[in-house]
Amino acid sequence: MASKHLLRVAFALSLLGLVAAGSSCATTHSSVQGADTWLEPSPALARRIEDESKRVPYTHGVERIELIRWFASVGEPAYPRLLELAADPRKDVAIAAFAALGATRDTRLVSHLQAIQITDGPDATDLRLERSRTLLRLGDWSSAPVLIAGLRDERAFTRALCSQALNEATHESFGFDPKLEPAQSEEAVARWEAWWKSRQSDALLPKSAPRNTRTSGD
Repeated sequence: MASKHLLRVAFALSLLGLVAAGSSCATTHSSVQGADTWLEPSPALARRIEDESKRVPYTHGVERIELIRWFASVGEPAYPRLLELAADPRKDVAIAAFAALGATRDTRLVSHLQAIQITDGPDATDLRLERSRTLLRLGDWSSAPVLIAGLRDERAFTRALCSQALNEATHESFGFDPKLEPAQSEEAVARWEAWWKSRQSDALLPKSAPRNTRTSGD
C-alpha cells in the first residue's frame, strides 16, 4: 500500500512539474471569441482531439502526462472537450482534464470550471481539491480555503499536492511539512488560515498574487 501511494504522489507531482504552461492554438477556422465561444479546430484537429480524448481513460504514467501536455499545447480548440472530460464521473479522467486545463493558464476557464457539478461520493473530496488546484493555477484565489483545508487530509500525498499548489501560487510554506501527521502540522495550518483571513479584504486577491510576506516559518 505504501508503494502504491508513493507512485501516486510521483505521478501527481509530475503532472504539475512536467506539463508545460501556456498554450498554442493550432490550426483553426475561426478567431471569434466570446464568453462561451472558443476557437474552432480544423476538421483534422477536431478528429484528433476526439481520438485523443477517447485514449485518456486507458493511459497511465508517462503516456498520460504526454497526453495532458498535448491537450495543453492545443489550447483553446480543445477546451470544450476538456471541460466535458473534467465533468466525467471517473476520477482519473477528470483529474487529467483538470491538469491540462490548468496548464493552459487561461483565466477565461475559471467560470466554466466553477460551474462543473461534483456530486457527493467517494471521489468528491479528491475532485474538489483537484479543481481547486486548477482554479488557483488559473488565478482564482477563492479556491485557496479548500486547499488549506486539504492540508489536514489524512493522506500524505493529498497534503503534499495541496501544499505544493499553495506554495507555487504564494511562494509561502509557513513551515508546513506534508510528511508530518496532521496533528503535528496544526500550527502551520493555523498560520495558513491566518494568512488567508488577513487577505480576504484584498480586492485584488482573486485576480493577482498576494504580496510576498516571508515568515520565520519558511
